Amino acid sequence: MPYLLDGNNLIGHARGTSRPDEGDRTALITELTERLRRTKATAVLFFDGPEGRRTSLGSLSIREAGASGADEAILREIGSARAPRENTVVTADRDLARRAREAGARTISPDEFWSLFGVSRRGERKGGGRDEKPVDVEDWLKYFQDESNRAR
Repeated sequence: MPYLLDGNNLIGHARGTSRPDEGDRTALITELTERLRRTKATAVLFFDGPEGRRTSLGSLSIREAGASGADEAILREIGSARAPRENTVVTADRDLARRAREAGARTISPDEFWSLFGVSRRGERKGGGRDEKPVDVEDWLKYFQDESNRAR
């Protein structure tokens, strides 16, 4: 079940900014790859930006959406899927969530997504073992707000 991630929206939700810079994008990609690394989940991260740039980092693929924007690229991805219901769109954008559901996909909020993948930057896992600590989303938000954690 692939997750279709609204990249700029995830950054905006976590950082309170509508215009993320390259450092914000790099920090999000780093956090996502760390969290997905120990799972079998796959995700496609869509960013607004020049079309054509595509990168694959194992279970995480990154796509620049082009002039039409990430929302439209996500909806096209759902429309081209054999089983749209197997796609889960991660966004806090109510309009995109509504349109994705109308196209047949499931939707979850960024907070729900982060709680599903409880791997912190310290490598702790949620659930599983007695000695493992759950990851607090607030800790993740603080991580991204700290200037020293941003790629330069």
